[in-house]
Amino acid sequence: MFNKKEKEPMRKETPIEKSDIKAFLGPGSQFEGKLVFNEIVRLDGAFRGEVTSHDTLIVGESADVQADIQVGTLILSGNFKGNVKAKTRVELRSPAKVDGTIETPAISVEDGVLLNGTITMSNGEDAAGSKPVEVGAKK
Repeated sequence: MFNKKEKEPMRKETPIEKSDIKAFLGPGSQFEGKLVFNEIVRLDGAFRGEVTSHDTLIVGESADVQADIQVGTLILSGNFKGNVKAKTRVELRSPAKVDGTIETPAISVEDGVLLNGTITMSNGEDAAGSKPVEVGAKK
């Protein structure tokens, strides 16, 4: 009677947080030291130290991070204290709590994020040698 197509199981799009993660520090875990990685890493536990990568670091809601971070992209939803240099972008997602400095060419901040610190926006080519740009400034 009706032209029925075979039903395909409903699939949610798998966010980057689940599909491409190569390393994971789970809730309740603690790590202190230097983390160097390629590809995508997610932290949901406690981390103290340094993080270096050209790729993406995801800090989940349950994470408590005190670190100096240099990455390509940072997606932050947990507690963070320290310094961030991101070559591509920083995403602050609710309920993130940030206390420190952020240097990045692009930033997004959701409602509900608590941010205390300094943000310096650069062109991303050479963050150390570039001049900071004020948010909302006209060129």
